[in-house]
Amino acid sequence: MNPEPISAGGARAAEPAAHTAPRKRLHSYGLLGRSIAEGVGSFLLVFATAVAIFSGTGGVSSPLGVGLAAAAAMVAFGYVSGGHFNPAISLGSAAAGRTSWKALPVYVVAQLIGALLAYLILWVLFQGHPELTDTRQIFSVLANGYGTDYQLGFPLASALLAEVVATALLVAVFLGASARRIPAVSAAFAVGVTYAVLLSILAPITGGSLNPARSTAAAIFAGGDSLEQLWLFWAAPVLGALIAGLIYRSVHLSESDAQRGDDTDEDADLLADEAADANELDNADVEEAKAQHPSGTATGTVAGASAAAPTKMSRENDDDARGFFDGDDDGGRPGTGRR
Repeated sequence: MNPEPISAGGARAAEPAAHTAPRKRLHSYGLLGRSIAEGVGSFLLVFATAVAIFSGTGGVSSPLGVGLAAAAAMVAFGYVSGGHFNPAISLGSAAAGRTSWKALPVYVVAQLIGALLAYLILWVLFQGHPELTDTRQIFSVLANGYGTDYQLGFPLASALLAEVVATALLVAVFLGASARRIPAVSAAFAVGVTYAVLLSILAPITGGSLNPARSTAAAIFAGGDSLEQLWLFWAAPVLGALIAGLIYRSVHLSESDAQRGDDTDEDADLLADEAADANELDNADVEEAKAQHPSGTATGTVAGASAAAPTKMSRENDDDARGFFDGDDDGGRPGTGRR
């Protein structure tokens, strides 16, 4: 139940605006609901990635198909869980203080289940085709890898560096695009485009992982070298996500400290003088109003309060409309107290 609208800063409005439905905070859906959304979104993203790779010679290139699937999943399910659908993004969000650490393992398990289910359905589809006898070879096309026997033969060091940098960029874009000031659709578009661009770069190097859940599902069904090399497609995304998340957190904390500020004695005196002047002006206005309308003072006070209430509600409703990705999983915002 969520009878009262909750603003992005955590304040509750006195009553909802007419003809508007209150936006739920992510924790309103419960950890189970959020994990289910993550699993469904992961299924959609991984399934679309596999299909896009197989149909890469068609009208839509595989990186663009993956980007569109990521954007669609974020728009469809992001308001429930935050729209991660990728263990690397969940880890980066936790490191940045945007997702609670207690929700992280649940998210990762849900994402893995969604990815495995997507590949299981593909396996069933391939088994039903009479001319497809070696399904492992088919799944090896979907698996990530490195070395002389994979794609263009990039070595381990090159594959590791490429995946770390690419994952860090993806997580950084997600964290920046899903901030409160960015509309949800714009955030989904930014993340989808980033997926497409980074996968285009990584395709000839590692096959484009960026997502440990997808790499794990593909390696399990492909077997062989794919399973032996799977460690890199966990280590690199984890390292890249931590780098991006910690940088985001440090920058955000620095901005919060700068906004709070440590005023000098001179600044404090100036602020005190300005506050005193403003108070004197307000008192003068009140006395003048009483002198001109002695019988309407109470009415005027009530009217002024009534006029101020919609303004406050309007501001809170504006906060509610600023994107549904922000402040997910009870994690709040780094550098800010909880209300």
